[in-house]
Amino acid sequence: MSLGTTTDRPTLQPGRGAVLGEHYLPSRVDEVRWGWLPNADASPVLHVADGATVTLDTVSHEGLLPDQGRDPARYIRQFGDVDVLDDAVEIAGSGIARGPGDGPHVVTGPIAVAGARPGDALRVDVLDLARRVPYGFVSNRHGFGALAGEYPQDRDSTPTRHVDRMITNGAVSHFAWVEERAGRDVGVMDAGGGRTVQFALAPFLGLMGTAPATSAPVPSVPPGDHGGNIDIKHAGVGATLYLPVAVDGALFYAGDPHFAQGNGEVALTALEASLRATVRLSVVAAADLPGVLGDVRMPVVETATHWIPTGMDPDLDEAMRQAVRHAVAFLHGRFGVPRSVALAYLSAAGDFEVSQVVDAVKGVHCLIAKADWAAWT
Repeated sequence: MSLGTTTDRPTLQPGRGAVLGEHYLPSRVDEVRWGWLPNADASPVLHVADGATVTLDTVSHEGLLPDQGRDPARYIRQFGDVDVLDDAVEIAGSGIARGPGDGPHVVTGPIAVAGARPGDALRVDVLDLARRVPYGFVSNRHGFGALAGEYPQDRDSTPTRHVDRMITNGAVSHFAWVEERAGRDVGVMDAGGGRTVQFALAPFLGLMGTAPATSAPVPSVPPGDHGGNIDIKHAGVGATLYLPVAVDGALFYAGDPHFAQGNGEVALTALEASLRATVRLSVVAAADLPGVLGDVRMPVVETATHWIPTGMDPDLDEAMRQAVRHAVAFLHGRFGVPRSVALAYLSAAGDFEVSQVVDAVKGVHCLIAKADWAAWT
């Protein structure tokens, strides 16, 4: 089974369709970064006021990469009569060099936010995430993923198509499409034997961050204090991400769009697919941070129901310890609760989840239920 046609699900090409923000930032081939993040020396491609709303087009890297032929029109259309994004074709066909140290992500930005200064935080409210295409890919490649060395099992130097799976020189990419079932849109993958498996869609941007205070190149794969490729599935529509500001203007950027992801992202990628994101960018002054983030100065996600501090480290055990430390620091700094009480509370009621284990720096995040602290706010 394959997607077939997208005539009933129009593609959001650059400059077409609804733009909900005050500003619109396409993924222009001469402005995006491919595999690298903005650093302190980066030039903004857009300047906005504190509190402005911005609509950004983000581009998935799947179909653009060298092991897929760097020709998304040819690669993606092997799976059906589908529209391919013009910006994806332009980026893949550009003269942007690709080296062994490059990350896969297409990064849109950076955006300078007026008034943002080192020591502040940038508040990113995710207002809308529109699917730009009705399909995506889940990939496992080149010895990466939670089961590196065990998967991918198919290591054929000749590109081979098997149902809705493409095997190319150590990369296995599973095609998935969006379909309405029982009154809701779901992701659907071929499961062999004429069967399919479906799963819920929950779009989010895996990569949102601010520029770190360095002139050195910053790779797109490992997340860090600056945010970047944190891959926290809870950062969808209605969520807020707080990011430390390390340079004037913050220099916000986004990429790595997903239609869905399980905690861990164990194959290597989630359901990678392009999104049009609308966000509000606001500055939280350094003096106001204790009442918002407690003593934490790392990325924190907030949803309607939870505060979500993070921990990141190449060692998963240390990432867990960091997440616990930051959750304790959040509760102690925001509410004044003794640290030992905060730790005891987290042991009784905090939910620690593995964000991802595939980005060199692994991630753990903690869900703190707001309802438990309602009497303190």
